[in-house]
Amino acid sequence: MIEIHELQVMRGGRIVLDVGHLQIEKNEVLAIVGPNGAGKSTLLLALARLIKPERGDIVFNSMPVAGESDHAYRRRIALVLQDPLLFDTSVFDNVASGLRFRGLHKNDITPRVETWLERLGITHLKNRRANELSGGEGQRVSLARALVLAPELLLLDEPFGALDPPTRNRLLDDLRRILPESGTTTIFITHNLPEARQLAGRMAIIVSGRVRQIGSVNDILSSPADEDVRSFLVAENGKY
Repeated sequence: MIEIHELQVMRGGRIVLDVGHLQIEKNEVLAIVGPNGAGKSTLLLALARLIKPERGDIVFNSMPVAGESDHAYRRRIALVLQDPLLFDTSVFDNVASGLRFRGLHKNDITPRVETWLERLGITHLKNRRANELSGGEGQRVSLARALVLAPELLLLDEPFGALDPPTRNRLLDDLRRILPESGTTTIFITHNLPEARQLAGRMAIIVSGRVRQIGSVNDILSSPADEDVRSFLVAENGKY
């Protein structure tokens, strides 16, 4: 579904991301994993067209995205960050907001919103204001707001980092069921190996701005490509 070729991002006169080739399959969940400052979020922002690469190509369904306007491209994707950044309105209105921006009729909006409130287990919160939600509830609302748009590509940037372990695990379990059911191609940024194992089919390890290894979680854990990958796995996995 997505192919990245020779992508470079520069900041302060130096290369902070250099991806020779990365391919994301349709309907898969790919975890982008690496230490803090490795370039994971930079890659996500480049895919969201929120930062401009110095060079390289991103191909989306066989078409280079460079020929598409930012507005048209962003209608095809959805981005969820660690901070939910909800509007100071009800949960229902937050989830409906993107559909309203796109001009859908109320009769079309309501059933779509109610479907995603149910899928994410927050129907009982639909009339509650965003500032009354817990962190886990807010992140469920943020995910519902993204998924109700039926994006071709869902980008998740450390969405569980601020949640306590039980809340995080419940949400990961729900997403592991929901994403395959909806057929949503997903790129998931994390430095947390258990999260990657729980949610993703494959993972790509980024160290020092470069993709060092791509494969299944188990394959990478059993056969790290180089010493940098091994060191990261040891640091994050505790025991290698």
